[in-house]
Amino acid sequence: MSSFNKVMIMGNITRDIELRYTPKGTAVTDLGVACNRRIKQAEEWVDETTFVDVTVWGSSAEFVSKYFSKGKSIFIEGRLQMDTWTDQQSGKQRYKLKVIGENVQFAGSNNGGAGQQQQQARPQQSTPQPPQQRPPQQQYQAPQQQGASPAAPGADFDDDDDIPF
Repeated sequence: MSSFNKVMIMGNITRDIELRYTPKGTAVTDLGVACNRRIKQAEEWVDETTFVDVTVWGSSAEFVSKYFSKGKSIFIEGRLQMDTWTDQQSGKQRYKLKVIGENVQFAGSNNGGAGQQQQQARPQQSTPQPPQQRPPQQQYQAPQQQGASPAAPGADFDDDDDIPF
């Protein structure tokens, strides 16, 4: 039986980002993301908010800590992971489902300077440019040897004796 574990969430970061490093030097950060869903209850619209814990590793963690902060919109692709531990006070087994972020992108328009920098990196064109014309391709013709009969089009040659086969 096959399985598939893929998560895509978009929302706002709920707390300040703290970048940490493992003893081996790998960057890691944990962040909270609030995802809103607007639903109609009776005659009024209500926002239903889901809070998701996300862990991001490596260069993606460094990217998040550099360009994102509390309140910024973020889009994350990743996978679900179940964390388990024993509660020290009660001795009971505890479980928590979280997202391991594998791809992080800017979302929305409230990214401040970071989003503007990303947009400025793209070249701006005021008028559409016509497609560039390619020079016509020329057909390759194999050189003819003296006394040899011309080869059939597309014939393959052996390296040793240049005879088509």
